[in-house]
Amino acid sequence: MSDLVATANPVTLALLGTLFTWFMTALGSSLVLFFKTIKPWILDSMLGAAAGVMIAASFWSLLNPAIEMSAGSPWPAVIGFLAGSGFMRLVDLLLPHLHMGHDQSESEGLKTPWGKTTLLFLAVTLHNFPEGLAVGVAFGAVGYGLPESSLASAIALALGIGIQNLPEGAAVSIPLRREGMSRWKSFFWGQFSGMVEPLGGLLGAGMALIARPLLPYALSFAAGAMIYVVVEEVIPESQRGENAHLATMGVILGFTVMMALDVLLG
Repeated sequence: MSDLVATANPVTLALLGTLFTWFMTALGSSLVLFFKTIKPWILDSMLGAAAGVMIAASFWSLLNPAIEMSAGSPWPAVIGFLAGSGFMRLVDLLLPHLHMGHDQSESEGLKTPWGKTTLLFLAVTLHNFPEGLAVGVAFGAVGYGLPESSLASAIALALGIGIQNLPEGAAVSIPLRREGMSRWKSFFWGQFSGMVEPLGGLLGAGMALIARPLLPYALSFAAGAMIYVVVEEVIPESQRGENAHLATMGVILGFTVMMALDVLLG
């Protein structure tokens, strides 16, 4: 099995990796079939842990390999990182979306007549896309056989993103249920929000395979996109309630778990 994985096409591996992360989102979303509400401290801790995983993955699995590939030069990583965060800022400005817990009048992006459910879904889609992109770039980099990008490291990244998608799926579907949706409709929208990750994975793998010199830029682009989402959405959402300290500890725990996964497997 290990030989089969090692010889597989990087695009195929990226698809499989992001299908796994999507499955974990769906698994987390399925909790809404059994629970209508979730205690705020649990939700905030989950969001904090998700932020920690994304921060650690951005450095250990993306930025650090990009710098190593550039012979220690920071500029490919700097340019790619700024491009990735700038791209997400542009999408944030243009894509209509609404964050959990906000009134529809507080929607962001271009104004549309779309309903609250659609706007909430688009907010989560905006969050999930960089995760799929990151996994795709990591697997695409493996195709060059470079020591800085190992298959084990890419698998560790997909595993880490999948782990944080488990509570994240619940953090999407259960608030939708609380908004008055049926259990199955809340589950559908919760798992559907993860569908964008395989699309991002295929795009990321394609970016990485276009040209070897662009690889450090692609890795750092994915890192910049993820960090933007963490700072713009995930951490503020986790800190909105009365459980800021628990959310902060969730960040620390999530970072530690992802760091350990990357070091042990990579």
